[in-house]
Amino acid sequence: MLLSAANPPGGAAVPCDRPPLLPRPTSLPARRWVLKGRRSSGVEFRGDSLRKCSCLVSGGRLVARALDEEKQESVDASDEEKGSRPSIPEHDYAGTAYVPVYVMLPLGVVDMDCKLVDPLGLRDQLRMLKSINVDGIMVDCWWGIVEKAPQRYVWDGYKELFRMVRDLKLKIQVVLSFHECGGNVGDDVHIPLPYWVTEIGGKNPAIYFTDRDGRHNTECLTWGIDKERVLRGRTALEVYLDYMRSFRVEFDEFFQDGIISEIEIGLGPCGELRYPSYPAKHGWRYPGIGEFQCYDKYLMKSLRNAAEIRGHYFWGKGPENAGSHNSQPHETGFFRDGGDYDSYYGRFFLNWYSQVLIDHGDRVLTLANLAFEESCISVKLSGIHWWYKTASHAAELTAGFYNRSNRDGYEAIAMMLKKHKACLNFTCVELRTLDQYDDFPEALADPEGLVWQVLNAAWDAGISVASENALPCFDREGYNKILENAKPTDNPDGRHLAAFTYLRLSPTLMQAENFMEFECFVKKMHGEGVPDLAAARMR
Repeated sequence: MLLSAANPPGGAAVPCDRPPLLPRPTSLPARRWVLKGRRSSGVEFRGDSLRKCSCLVSGGRLVARALDEEKQESVDASDEEKGSRPSIPEHDYAGTAYVPVYVMLPLGVVDMDCKLVDPLGLRDQLRMLKSINVDGIMVDCWWGIVEKAPQRYVWDGYKELFRMVRDLKLKIQVVLSFHECGGNVGDDVHIPLPYWVTEIGGKNPAIYFTDRDGRHNTECLTWGIDKERVLRGRTALEVYLDYMRSFRVEFDEFFQDGIISEIEIGLGPCGELRYPSYPAKHGWRYPGIGEFQCYDKYLMKSLRNAAEIRGHYFWGKGPENAGSHNSQPHETGFFRDGGDYDSYYGRFFLNWYSQVLIDHGDRVLTLANLAFEESCISVKLSGIHWWYKTASHAAELTAGFYNRSNRDGYEAIAMMLKKHKACLNFTCVELRTLDQYDDFPEALADPEGLVWQVLNAAWDAGISVASENALPCFDREGYNKILENAKPTDNPDGRHLAAFTYLRLSPTLMQAENFMEFECFVKKMHGEGVPDLAAARMR
């Protein structure tokens, strides 16, 4: 992410008026992956050739990695027929651009009483990170922990944490998390929305996003109440602004000292700017297309008003043939090739649906700039890459990204971020295109194509892009893939990520072998030479 303080050696990427496009990635040879499982219960891998495997769907992300081991016979036979996935080349990054590296803290580093958990152990871990020149840490400041009652904020645990980080001369990326924690892959704690908000929701569940069947998603508030006084006399926008102002006042000394380098503004589920279109708790499983989430009474009122303005009042309802969470595009009348998504009504509805997303981001970022003045702000965007190779891009449409074929759904978002001088944090940057899954050959996912499109939309708009890994990574191949995306060697203009945030600080990361590998990765991200590179290649 962008740094508001002085640039580190080498500096971050400086936006230019019209940066050149990245070379479009070519398709990778198919690789036989045996994948099965469900998002809510984890994913299993079969096959003797796969020893270190991991797969995750989180905020619209599917990550799959494997390291080949000795028993390769069955895979090699398959690879001879279909081609093998090339290993990521080992580069010497000495002299390359300096990309700051941050490390996310555990989700539960501050408990529900706003007390810092295990401060002594945390200090020791932070000292270790400092010893290998990590630039800073990222921490979620949970709305559900801090605002105990309307406009009564408790920041004690976070203040203790920030003082600790300052003493160690590290920087802080702050995430203002206006969503619920728990229920997504990787969530090891449960942090609900503030109790007084859930009380309101119990009486008026329309404050939450709602699907066509009337199921309410309590992970975050619907954007339909941005301007509705339903939160004890305040609108949702006023609630967000009051929270941001409280943070800015309470932590003024850390802004003045330059310790806080960035504020990431939570704008939706998982803190991402998207609709909660694929909730596992409502039965969604990869690679389902998800469902439109506009059926609360506030958004439906907005849709009816838009239809009346257009002169077609009967358009004031959601699609009736868009399937369910686990449908595939060809199974629906709306998303199939030549389906209603491309009809007059379909284009009207999708324009309205995606514009609600952009308008919400625009409104909240306007207030964020008022609260934080010249501080760097950023927004996280999810990488929804399944069904990307279909005409409708159904999973992206239900999430609010109007990115069907022959229409760039990310350009308008990039321009909105540029208006507010915000950085884009794209969560799909580390993924490789897997042409075929044994269990999901129909998913037609293309994360590398999506990354190419989003990065170029952002850089073409003149905004900086940062990233984070979707899954804890401890192996060299995973780090090399991150480096490949952070510093693309085939970019003639030398474009690179503004920053990288590693998920996540854990006892496993601190194990000697894993920590040494991470130190090597940090050096490469900083553009330093790695003395044992040749020896590392022989391992």
